[in-house]
Order: sequence, then structure tokens, then C-alpha cells
Amino acid sequence: MKRTNFILTFLLSVLIFACSTQPAVKLPVAEKIPHDVFDKRIDNYFWLRLSDEQKNAPSPDEQAQKVIKYLNDENEYTKAVLKSIDVLQKKVFDEIVGRIKKDDSSVPYLKNGYYYYNKFTEGNEYPVYYRRKGSPDAPEEIILDVNKIAEGKEYCSVAGLSVSRDNKILAYGTDFVSRRRYTINFLNLETGTHLPDKIENTTGQAIWAADGKTLFYVDRDIETLRAGKIFKHKLGSNENTLVYSEEDETYSVYLQESRSERYIFINSSQTLATEVRYLEIAKPDAAIKLFEPRKVNHEYNVDHLGNMFYIRTNADSSPNFKLMTTPEGKTAYSNWTDIIPHRSDVLFENFELFDNYLVAEERIKGLTNLKIIRNSDKSEHYLDFGEETYMAGISINPEPDTEILRFSYSSLTTPNSVIDYNMSSKEKKIMKEEEVLGGFDKNNYESKRLWAKAGDGTMVPVSIVYRKGFVQDGKSPLLLYAYGSYGSSTDAGFRSAILSLLDRGFVFALAHVRGGSEMGRFWYEDGKLLKKINTFTDFNDCAQFLVDQKYTGTGKLFAMGGSAGGLLMGAIVNMKPELYKGVIAAVPFVDVVSTMLDETIPLTTFEWDEWGDPRKKEYYDYMLSYSPYDQVKPVNYPNLLVTTGFWDSQVQYWEPAKWVAKLRDMKTDNNMLVMDVNMSAGHGGASGRFERYRVTALEYTFIIDLAGIKE
Repeated sequence: MKRTNFILTFLLSVLIFACSTQPAVKLPVAEKIPHDVFDKRIDNYFWLRLSDEQKNAPSPDEQAQKVIKYLNDENEYTKAVLKSIDVLQKKVFDEIVGRIKKDDSSVPYLKNGYYYYNKFTEGNEYPVYYRRKGSPDAPEEIILDVNKIAEGKEYCSVAGLSVSRDNKILAYGTDFVSRRRYTINFLNLETGTHLPDKIENTTGQAIWAADGKTLFYVDRDIETLRAGKIFKHKLGSNENTLVYSEEDETYSVYLQESRSERYIFINSSQTLATEVRYLEIAKPDAAIKLFEPRKVNHEYNVDHLGNMFYIRTNADSSPNFKLMTTPEGKTAYSNWTDIIPHRSDVLFENFELFDNYLVAEERIKGLTNLKIIRNSDKSEHYLDFGEETYMAGISINPEPDTEILRFSYSSLTTPNSVIDYNMSSKEKKIMKEEEVLGGFDKNNYESKRLWAKAGDGTMVPVSIVYRKGFVQDGKSPLLLYAYGSYGSSTDAGFRSAILSLLDRGFVFALAHVRGGSEMGRFWYEDGKLLKKINTFTDFNDCAQFLVDQKYTGTGKLFAMGGSAGGLLMGAIVNMKPELYKGVIAAVPFVDVVSTMLDETIPLTTFEWDEWGDPRKKEYYDYMLSYSPYDQVKPVNYPNLLVTTGFWDSQVQYWEPAKWVAKLRDMKTDNNMLVMDVNMSAGHGGASGRFERYRVTALEYTFIIDLAGIKE
């Protein structure tokens, strides 16, 4: 930074504090206590880490008191620094929640003789779940009111609602801490009373056997939170029988019910391989069977309808996956037959089975396409979505005996929609388009798809939206968002909260960087392990492209990412801090090396194939070269807002806390560095329908103010 800019920044920061009506709050400075993490790699802020035992203790010990005080000091400092934008923050929050319809309901779907749906009502943060027997016009039955469950709780998550096959018992999971450790509860839907049965430390997922008394569930390890065991529970007893234990710590397990409702699949998965076991729903006490033994680099998942198994697989050098089938009783790979072959330019992502149709969800040139295949004559056609960039996918379709496909659709300008499509007549019926209040008109906005050239010549797609009337002269502020990990694609779906930026003259853009799967499996492979740097350089190249094309300009560019996208934020500001005016790092995964070295931390062991195993020098050195915490330098950084949750189970709070402490110690500028720590929430933030937007309002106001916009 030039000296004149440095002086101006310094004077501005002084002025902000001078104008505050609150007493100045001391800048939090974390004590340095050297700790050898591994191979003489010293971590001065390792002491900020607390164990679950320390966090849950009735009386915090000395270290816990010290850590909690430091985190609270950070929160107080953030409040003081951002005091001048309190009014604007409230205004933005009111705008965001004001666009949300308070009395709203989902589109009902039919399952096992009942129509299921949920409703939100004004004044409540959580949904109420309902059903109607036999007809959408039948009397309404409340099956679960989450608002009552959440009463008196700072955090409440309800997951895994599952009704027994005789329609009498509801199983559901509750988490009041935000550590993803759910307790499964049982509610008698005929009497409205809870059964005494409770199952603790689960993923919340449960599948009923045909007898209506036996339930299969996934156990979660108390320390690592790994989902590694399948148990069977008999209602009315203390009987919890181990069905399957996954001994390989790099794998986790989950359950799946077949489309035919005849089988339960036990899926063991890790980054590079999967293995499926199965049992008949009508025979809950029978032995489970192996579908196909695991092999390195073989990923597959299975479904069933009629008398056939359908397998999505990357076998036979099919990185973009293909669809195969095999008859019942012949699950060995030698019996599998191709029905949708592998294609090098099409990523086969998902499928849905109907009695007379097969629906394939495919990603072509970065966009999701739905292909309808008629079983009788193998004729096929694609749905036409009519927009340049969008998000679409198969929705809830519980009944296979239908010609109606329900799918979801939205774009950067089109609100979330639920659409029923007649696969025979090709007629579409919009069952619901999200109502956006506050005078929203999608015709006031425009979106397009751009292509930015990365440093190695790779063309990276960028989705962009702005309010009509936008002038491409480099004077508009722009927020660039990306994720870019785990092969997870970032689609250009509708985000009503973004309107608070667009209506103030911002441009919003999504960089579909390598590490996701937008352009196919190779896109993912080219942004992981020893190619992870591509994710970061892609983002910076997209940012520079948007500046060069005058969608924004120097001093007006902002960046945002969360979780693994927060790692992306940490990396880009170490690489090119001068490119950004401000950066929002939400629950950021920034201490990559330490976390990947510690097998007791949730997610570590089965992510070695994503990031690398740092116990091996090649990976250790490579990860160290980009790990944001390790690469903090004595340079000028952009304005930074960092968020985290004290109970975060996916990115532990101490990662962003240590990163902020180190940045404070080393950075050479006077730009803002603030951290918001939610002391009662985890990775997903607050659990309420509206409360979660308080952090969104804080994030948006942070960059609105930096852009010089005061209203």
C-alpha cells in the first residue's frame, strides 16, 4: 500500500473510534505460547483449543475460562468496531426477512397413502409438519411441531423424520448443541404421546423395517463424530443390536431405502471408494449381504425397482460415471450391464426410477440437465429450462407408479420453484414458485454466464447477476463467491438475500472454480490433493477477469466463501491481498495441516484422499505451502470479517480463532480484522428460520459500508 493510502486508512480508523458513543474496546491480543505440533512446526496459539469435555464441563477450568474470555473479547471488539453500521445492519436484516413470506407451506407429496407437507407461520422460527390421509383435501393432522421442541433452547435442529410403514410411529432426531449428534425420539401419531425409547449419539437418520417395530440407525462416535456403525433397535425394549461396523477409519456409513421399498442399503464410503451391503426390509433379522467388494478408485451406489438393481458407477475407467443394471441375486460386477454408457463430456450425477421411465440428472458444460428415458422403447428427451445459467434437480418423488416427475428449478433471477412434469405429454405445471415479498420483480434483474481464462489457459465459468441499468464501467462494487472442494458444484440458484446487495448497485458473481464438479469429474480431480492450488489461482484469475472486463474495479472487489470455501478465502488473501477491498471468511477451514494431522478431530481420517495425508512428506510440504494459517505474512491484508461457531463440529472454532490471532500479530495494515463468534451454534450458524440471517446481514453490511454505501 502506498504511504498516502496508509495514512488515510489510519485516519479513518481513528475517526471511527472517535465518533463512537461507546468506550473504546481494547484490541484483543492472544498470548503466544509455543507448542510443537509436528516436526518442529511451532503453533503459538494452540492453547486456544478446548476439548469437548472442557466445553461441556459444568464449571470451566482455567484454560477454558481463558479461551472463552478471549472469544468474548473478540465479539466485544467486533461490536465496537462495527458500531457505526448497527442501524444499517438492522435495516438490511429487516429487508432480508421482510422478503420471506411468514405464512408459507411446502408442496405436498404422496407417500404410503398420506400427503406430507410442512408449514411456517408468522411469529415462529421453525416448521410444523403435517399430513392428510388419502387426499390433499382430507382433514389435516399435525405430526410434529418443531417450535414446541425448540422452546427454551438456544439451538434446535430436527432431522431424519421417518414414519413407520404402518403409518403409526414417527421417528425423528434432535440436536440442541449443534454438534450433529442427534437423539432419535419416537412419537405415537395415533395418541400424540412419545414412547419411552430414546437412542442417543446418532446421525439422526433412521429407516423402518416392514414390521413397524424394528428401526435401523447410524451411530456417531462421541469424539470424532464419525458415522461408523449401523444398529438395529426394537421398539419397547433396550435392544440395540450391532448390524455392521465399518473398521476402516477412512470410511463413513449411511443408510438408504430402495425405490422399491424392498431393500435397505448400507453404504460405506470415502473419497475414492464405496462398498454397499443390503438386506430385505421384510426380514430385519436376516444377515446382511455384500453387493460388490470395495476396490480402490471404484465408487458406486445402488437402487432397486422391479426385479433389477441399478448401479451408478465409475468402473472400467469411467470417471464421469455411467449407469449399469443387474438382476436380483446376481450382484457381482461380472453380471452388470451398461444402460447409460460413460461419456467424456457428460457427468452422470444422479438418477430416479419410475415404473415406465428413467430420469437421468446430467451435468453438461457446467449446467444440470434432466433427461427422460421411456423404458418401453428407450426414446429420450431433455427438459428445456430456457435460461443461460440456472440450478435444477430431481425433487421428491416417493411413488414410482406415476408419469409425473417433480423437479426443482431456480436461477439467479428466478425464485425457487417446484414443478411437476408429465413425462408422457411433456406438460409442465408450476406447483409453487417462492413468493418474494417487498415488491420483487424478476424482470428488474439480469444474469449471464461468462468464461474467465485461468493462468494455465483453462476456461473457468462465472455466473453473474446485477440489476438492470448496470453500467459496465468498473465503478460498481462486486461480491465474488466460490466453494471449490469435495467435487461439490456451486449452482446459480436464487438467493433472495442477495437482493439487498443488487438493489444497492452491487454485482454478484459465482466463480465455478476447479475442485467442484461443474465441468465434470476431471474438474474435481484438477482441484484436489497435489493440484489444490488450482482452486485458489482460478478464483484470483476470475476476480482479475471481472476487474479487467469492468464489471467492477480496483478497490471495489469483495470475496466470500465458507467452510472449505473459507480455506479458499484464506489462500487468496495470502496470494493476492491487494486484489480485494474486503473478504468474508465464514467458518473457514484455515489450519489445514494441523487438522489433517489429528485423527481425533471430526472429518480428518476420511478426508486424507481429499487434501492428502500430511504424515507423508510430499503432502505435508504441499499442504503447508497453501495452508492459510501457516502462510500468514507480514503484509497488508484487505478488510476481513471472520465468522465461526463455538460448537462447530466440521471446522472447529479454534481454526479461525488462531488465524485471526496470527493475522493481528503479523499484518502490517490498519484495515479492519473482526471475528464474530456464535457461542451457542455450530457450523450452520443459528437454527431459526430468520435468526440465521442476522449473520448474513452482518456480512452484507460489512461490505456495503466498505463500498461507501451508507443506506
